[in-house]
This record gives sequence, structure tokens and C-alpha cells, in this order.
Amino acid sequence: MIGSRHSHIYVDGVWQESDSDAFIDLTDPATEDWVGSVPDGSPADVASAAMAAHAALRGWAEAPSKDRAALIAALADRFDERREEIAHLVTAQNGAVISRSRRTNGTRPIALYRHYAEEAESFEPEVASADGKNIVRREPVGVVGIIIPWNAPQSLLAHKLAPALAAGCTVVVKPAQETPLDSLLIGELAAAVGFPPGVINVVTGGRTTGSAVVDDPNIDMVSFTGSTDAGRVIASRAGHLLKPVVAELGGKSAAVLLDDADLELFSDNLVTTCLPNTGQVCYSCTRVIAPRARFSDVLEVVTSCLASAQVGDPLDPGTVFGPLVSAAQRARVEDYIDSARAEGARVTLGGGRPSIATGFYVEPTVIVDVDRTMRVFREEIFGPVLVVVPHDGDEDATRMANDSSYGLGGAVFSRDVERATAVARKMHTGRISINARSHGVSDPAEGYKDSGVGGSLEISSHLRLKSIAGVADVDRHAKSARQ
Repeated sequence: MIGSRHSHIYVDGVWQESDSDAFIDLTDPATEDWVGSVPDGSPADVASAAMAAHAALRGWAEAPSKDRAALIAALADRFDERREEIAHLVTAQNGAVISRSRRTNGTRPIALYRHYAEEAESFEPEVASADGKNIVRREPVGVVGIIIPWNAPQSLLAHKLAPALAAGCTVVVKPAQETPLDSLLIGELAAAVGFPPGVINVVTGGRTTGSAVVDDPNIDMVSFTGSTDAGRVIASRAGHLLKPVVAELGGKSAAVLLDDADLELFSDNLVTTCLPNTGQVCYSCTRVIAPRARFSDVLEVVTSCLASAQVGDPLDPGTVFGPLVSAAQRARVEDYIDSARAEGARVTLGGGRPSIATGFYVEPTVIVDVDRTMRVFREEIFGPVLVVVPHDGDEDATRMANDSSYGLGGAVFSRDVERATAVARKMHTGRISINARSHGVSDPAEGYKDSGVGGSLEISSHLRLKSIAGVADVDRHAKSARQ
């Protein structure tokens, strides 16, 4: 995959020459070397993929649930065989440190595919109504247009693709223009394990390609992860077309430290909680809200942890912070740091570029004396930048955490779990971790406020419900539908 000029997209079970004569060049964020190029897919490419998905829909939807489950499980197994290759392929495109890429583009996608294979195995297309007199039939919504970002492409693809397939939907995948190669590889794996032609289709491209996915009449639902600005455009267009949309959008999450927080535990989990993937994760807790009485201690912990973290080659297993995805993203992050200084905040660590010859690097940066009206407090930066602000008790900390237009992630640290839980219940956000406990693959992940629309993504998100009254033997018909 790396070092090649790809001219094909994956449509209807075969590699099809793209209709577009435009290409997107890919750059390694660490070396700034050319990685490869892919077609900048045209609306005609999307139309071809959507027609193939539409044609395959009936056969896939009517296939026994156990057959769909077997193919999803086979995809997990084939992915597992090539997980190391996939992790390196993603790192070459987005600069993610390899230790993280092995998890987010290896371990987690496999877990997601296997989880939804199990869910598909027990899926019941027909169930009795609440009063037991009628049938409720659960049918796939249709063709799903999946649009994914570049920061954790395989986790996010599996998070969308697996439940869609389990529900009986067919799909058109549009990967981010920064990370298309690994999604093309999924097309290869799908063909290898025997997915019927048209069930999984992959079209590479940029914004025009994504817009075509939303607009195509053969695409019945849009599943999107990306920025809030892009999400507003997609949701607006999908609303006009009366298409369901599920969108996970931006975030500006808070890590709330109560006055009894275990600072050693916080230090051990600081990077994964606050700046995973060099801060390029939508649920990153980039606002650290610390008790005023322990503010200097918290700042010392944050500074010591980030100052000692290795910055550099993302392929080195010891590297904690790699490059940002592009020169444009680096410029965006640097602009935020400059704005903080201009507005009167103080940079206590980092704030510049490390002494590395090539790559789109920014030093891990800590900012204090931050007013809650400042851009660095309110806006998503998507880089290795933390703001640390003081609070005056649990209620004040909760108000500060909620003082955001976003509501995606969050964290609470306290030796008193019940107290931490009480704070978490009052936080206006969809996912909260107490003392760095991780979420399971089946846990809901719903964005509040500007962080999402359409609810949490699961099999039920991809279903339409049909009520059938007057059936002679409800239980017999429901059992027959499962077979």
C-alpha cells in the first residue's frame, strides 16, 4: 500500500478504476515523505458505490443473522492476522505513536467486530409487541454512508461498520483524505473473507466526495465522526433530505480533580486521559480543573509528567508524543497558543516546536492564568495543549466543567468514588471516567450539546420498526423470522 499511486476504489466486490482524474497525495507527518496517492473520488464514484450497495441490500438484509455474524467474525479474524501491518499503515499516514496505533487500530477494532458478531448471532428480526398480540419487525434502515476521520480511523470505522452490518445494512465508506489506505485494505479483507459483492464499498476522496455520500439518493442514512462545523453541515443537509444521521462531533472535555484526588494515579493516566494521540482525540480532557488549595501540586504533576514524556519518532515504542497530522494542523495549534499569550494567559511549559529536523511537531504545552472566556478554554484545539484552572469546591468544579458548548467526554479523580460519581452525574457530557476506569466496547457513547446528534451508535441505530397487527400466531412467526 505504501509508496504506490492507487487509482482504484472498492465497489461491488471488485477494484474499480475511479471516474476521477484527480488524486490526493499522502504525506508522512513524521518524515514529510510522500506515502502514496489515492483518487479524489467523484460523485459518479459515490453513485456507483451506492448503487452497488443498494442492489446488495435485499440479499444481505434477508440473510440469516447467523450468516452475517459468521462473516463479521471472519473479518475480525482476518484483521487480527494483519493487525501489525494495519497499525503501521495508519501511523505512516497520521503520525500516531505506534503504541497507541496498535491499540486503536488493532486491538479495539477486533474487539468491536467480535462483539457485534456475537450481537448479530442473537439478533431477532421479529419480536412480539409489548402486549404480545402483534409483531414488531426490525428491518435495516438501508444503505449507510460512513464518513470517518483520520485520528483513529480503524476504531471509528469498526464502531460504525460492525453494527451496520449486524443490522443487515450495506455500506459506502468514505475515509478521511489523510488516512485512506487502511480503509482500502478493509475492502481487501472483506473480499477475502467472502462478503457478498456490494455489501461493503470504499470510495476515497475529500469534501466533495463526502458531500456526494450525504446527497446520494441510494444512501439512506449517514454515520459521521468529525468536527462540529462539518457535522452541522451534514446534519442540516441530511435533515433536508429526511435521512437519519448519527454524528459524533468535537469536544472540549474536562478532567475534574477533587480535593482528595490521588495525584499519583492522575499522573499515571494524564496522557491517556488528557492528551491521547498527541491531543488529537475528540474526547481528550484538555481542561484540567484542579482544587485551588492543591493547584501548585497539580501543576507540578502535570508539568513533570509532560516534560519527561518522549517526543519524536512515532515508530519508537517509547515515544509518547508524535507529530500532528499535517502542517496545517500544526499551524492551527500554534495559533491557539499565540492567542492564549495575546489574551494574557501564561505558558508554563512548551509552546514551541521541539528540535526535530522533520515532521509537524509541537511541544507538549501547559497554559495557566486562563480566563474562561479565552479561546483555549472554550474551543477544541486538537493538539498537545492543556489548560489548568483552579476551582473552589465540587459545585464550582462542576459548573466550570459544564461551561462549554461541548459535551463528549470527561473525567473525575477522587479517592471517594461515591463523591466522584455525584459529580459525574451532574456533568453535561456523554462519557465520564472515574479514576481512569475504561469504557467497554458495548458502552453507549453519545455526545451532548455541540458534540453530537442522533444518539449513541449501536445496532438499533440502524433499524426501522414495522408493526404488524392481526397475525394469527405471533410466537410462531417471530420464531420463523429468526431461522
